Amino acid sequence: MISGMFRFLLLLTALSATAATSPAVAAATAAAPHDYVHPDAEIATAPVEVDGRVLFRVRGVTSFPAQSRADAIADRIERFASEPGVDPSKVSVSESGDYTAIMLGERRIMALFDADARIEEMEREDLALATAERISRAIADYRSERSPEALRRHAIQAAAAVAALVAVVALLIWLTRRLLALLEKRYRNRISSLGIQSFQIVRAERIWYVLGAAVSVLRLLVIVIATLGCLDFVLNGFPWTRGFAEELTDILIRPLKTMAEGLLGYLPDLIFLAILAVVVRFVLRLIRLFFNAVARGSVELENFDAEWAWPTYKLVRFAVIIFAVIVAYPYIPGSQSEAFKGVSLLVGVVVSLGSSSMIANLIAGLMITYRRAFKVGDRVMIGDVVGDVTEVRLQVTHLRTLKNEEVTIANSLILNGYVVNYSSLAEEQGVILHATVGIGYETPWRQVEAMLLMAVERTQGLLKEPPPYVLYKGLGDFCVTYEINAYCRDAKAIPLVNAKLQRNILDVFNEFEVQIMTPNYHDDPQQPKLVEKGQWHAAPAATEMAEGAAKNSATSAGGP
Repeated sequence: MISGMFRFLLLLTALSATAATSPAVAAATAAAPHDYVHPDAEIATAPVEVDGRVLFRVRGVTSFPAQSRADAIADRIERFASEPGVDPSKVSVSESGDYTAIMLGERRIMALFDADARIEEMEREDLALATAERISRAIADYRSERSPEALRRHAIQAAAAVAALVAVVALLIWLTRRLLALLEKRYRNRISSLGIQSFQIVRAERIWYVLGAAVSVLRLLVIVIATLGCLDFVLNGFPWTRGFAEELTDILIRPLKTMAEGLLGYLPDLIFLAILAVVVRFVLRLIRLFFNAVARGSVELENFDAEWAWPTYKLVRFAVIIFAVIVAYPYIPGSQSEAFKGVSLLVGVVVSLGSSSMIANLIAGLMITYRRAFKVGDRVMIGDVVGDVTEVRLQVTHLRTLKNEEVTIANSLILNGYVVNYSSLAEEQGVILHATVGIGYETPWRQVEAMLLMAVERTQGLLKEPPPYVLYKGLGDFCVTYEINAYCRDAKAIPLVNAKLQRNILDVFNEFEVQIMTPNYHDDPQQPKLVEKGQWHAAPAATEMAEGAAKNSATSAGGP
């Protein structure tokens, strides 16, 4: 350390003596005193660039970093090169003890130390000669490239390059269009016919789309490469833009290089992910084929309904995909980074906060499926909505009402409420239709029961077996409440059959002159509230009856 300080003091003494001998050298030294650095410092290097070309690299110290030293030397070279009276052949080397000065006439350009030579692994004198030659050539190039003749020549070349680029792009677009037209003329019909024969029309169209997209991408890639090449040629020809051209190339190449290195680094993981995707796809296809066979009835499982096949397939598929994601997660590029973990955590929080109702509906949909509450096609009543089940999904159930309206009900509401299924027992045991009437005490109950059973016999759609029956709902203040019950096997025909039953009850009671007291009764009327038999078919009912009689006669005669 002491010897280093002693050499530094000697260097300052020698420089002071030189400055006293030559005023030009003293002025140059005062203008750039930081160019002199400690020879024992170990620091990074920085390039000295002139017009975008790297001449050499220099070191620095803590108080005067390498980049600052390199910029100072480059500015000095450009300043000297800009002076018309300066002769670049006058660049010389001057030894000064602990350092070597590179001079232009009597003005110093830079100083080289032993530490600079150690970086290049050569002697300081040899490094100084090579650096002086490089500076001399850089000054000569600086001037020649800015001469009117050189600028004019490169301007013409740049214009020709741009014109050639335009011609190449136009020719490339024309050629690719002709190529696509030729491919479409010769091969598209073959691809389409192949798709029809193998029942893969969509895949055939997709193959054709991918082929066209590949040609377009290739054309774009060639255009981009040609444009970058032209831009690099034009910018490199002018000294003011040569540095920008180098930076532009570095900006474009660096991401590609980084991606290529990353791809090579992740190549084993990507191969594993590709194999995992193929295996999972194959397993899912096998599972789908199995449950498809179960749904068709080709494969029968004990205590497993066929309509459970597709909901169970969805559950198994979801479980397989989740398992595959868990296995693949450590192999996903960047999965171990803090950013990826943060995004995963954020997605998990958002999903957990926003999917509570969705998960409730999913669980409810699964429970509804396996509880056999209803199936597609059943006539049900959910809450106050009556309709046919058209679709059962994991989230919602779709009903078509009797008015041909589609109602969507969340599965969680169905699970928390009640469901009336009219179809589940209709085909085997039948659904009971009922109608209630209130009849005065003066009418014998046996007569009322017989009339209600007669109304059932006249109603098409009601079964004789099991036999209908009459219930006595209560003895009211003014009348007795009777309820007729009859069986029907068609759950979807209940509204029409019930309407026929109500009409037949009215006809039978009018026919036997028995007054129906409901819905309200205040006092006995002077005359019973009946419809005389002669008025049963009053207009327009008379017309309808005549049409019905004509139709019946035509049918009996063998008409359609």
